[in-house]
Amino acid sequence: MDKKRISFELLLLFSVFVIATCGLVYELVAGALASYLLGDSVKQFSFIIGVYLFSMGVGSYFAKFIQKNLLDRFVEIEILVGLIGGISSVILFLLFNTVHHFEWVLYLLVFITGCLVGLEIPLLMNILKDRVEFKDLVSNVFAFDYIGALLASILFPLVLIPNLGIIRTSLFFGLINVSIAIFLCFYLRRELRNPISLKIKSITTFLCLLALFIFADKILSYSEEKLYGENIIYSRSSPYQRIVLTRNSNDFRLYLNNNLQFSSADEYRYHEALVHPAMSMAKNIKRILILGGGDGFAVREVLKYPEVEHITLVDLDGEMTKFFQQNETMNKLNHNSLNNKKLEIVNQDAFMWIKDLDKTFDVIIIDFPDPSNYSLGKLYSLQFYKELKKVTNPSTKIVVQTTSPYFAPKSFWCIQKTLAQVFPMVTAYHTYVPSFGEWGFCLVSNSMEKETIRKISGLRFYDYNFDQMAFFNKDMKAENLEVNRLDNQILVRYFDEEWGKVQ
Repeated sequence: MDKKRISFELLLLFSVFVIATCGLVYELVAGALASYLLGDSVKQFSFIIGVYLFSMGVGSYFAKFIQKNLLDRFVEIEILVGLIGGISSVILFLLFNTVHHFEWVLYLLVFITGCLVGLEIPLLMNILKDRVEFKDLVSNVFAFDYIGALLASILFPLVLIPNLGIIRTSLFFGLINVSIAIFLCFYLRRELRNPISLKIKSITTFLCLLALFIFADKILSYSEEKLYGENIIYSRSSPYQRIVLTRNSNDFRLYLNNNLQFSSADEYRYHEALVHPAMSMAKNIKRILILGGGDGFAVREVLKYPEVEHITLVDLDGEMTKFFQQNETMNKLNHNSLNNKKLEIVNQDAFMWIKDLDKTFDVIIIDFPDPSNYSLGKLYSLQFYKELKKVTNPSTKIVVQTTSPYFAPKSFWCIQKTLAQVFPMVTAYHTYVPSFGEWGFCLVSNSMEKETIRKISGLRFYDYNFDQMAFFNKDMKAENLEVNRLDNQILVRYFDEEWGKVQ
């Protein structure tokens, strides 16, 4: 009898471990999905965590009103948690492009899941209170709870998202939740009041989740085709972002976390404007540093200069550089630049990588994504530019992509002002890219020299008339702006405010 009691207790404590692991995974899935679809990962994760913890408190409060058939209710809640938490990502992907107030659907699902998880722990403690001493009960329950949370937080970025993706991750843990319910139905059938009914509910739910898990790729493809309105030829979730490549006739488009990065129809305009002003004006162009630009297009433009001896490309996401290295279609677009023997690829965070650098470069090309969240905003900060200056020499030329001066003038001139705090010569310029509209850049150097030294033939767009690109109309200017510092990240607020109006 003692052995049976011990096994009963261990089984329920193991359920606590599963509850904590699955519950945190559902929370992380919601946060990651919100940052993919809505941007501003810090704000989204903050709101998701707040709503989830609040809802757990609500669930814990209402647990005291459940007084009968506690074990049956516990199994039912386990089934519900698995069902709602498991299908949450499917619902959110399908509704993103069709519901006006998508955020409310997101937070509602997080709230319901949190309430159900919050119900389970007090309910479990009530079940065990007459079987285990109070001090042992509390310590054991919370120990298993925290261990499960730790496991989920480690597995989520390192194993689950890279291998399963967001949809399959939530469905997988939904299956785990329901599997525990099925096991309890059979193992504790004599303790349950309605074992047959619970078996039917749990097995039916398991089969539904399993079917969704099997067809997850088709569901994701359907939802993303609705979202992008184009034929998706590649999609993958890396630890850092959702990568989607679409094709419409001969036009290939890359989206990172739902934001357009390039269109093959006009990317040459952007990349020629990004690369060739700095390359044509630099005194030397032997050693080149490219930060961002994992698609290889900036590298393609740099390699047009035979004087270049070595290029270092630093891009955080290895999935990006790997795809643009290996995909045949992308190799045609970037002229196989990422496999060139002059190129060294470094998959690290540029902010951390540059701190430990002890060499300088002749030209530095910065092609980061727009500062839509704080992790990207730090790469446009005063502190980052101070670190950047350490790897320059007196004649180094730097170019920075600085978002749109038309749609986001505050953001554009904030970056220019921040650069001007560190470098003596900062010249803003812009050009028109049909897929994006007016797009801006800053040419930066340690000296006042600004003249074309070299020209190459074969460019499709850039004509070396730099002064014309440096002219701005009134509707592309902004004043009284703050410098973007690491501790205030004012740029992210400007960007969110301005692009929020456009969208």
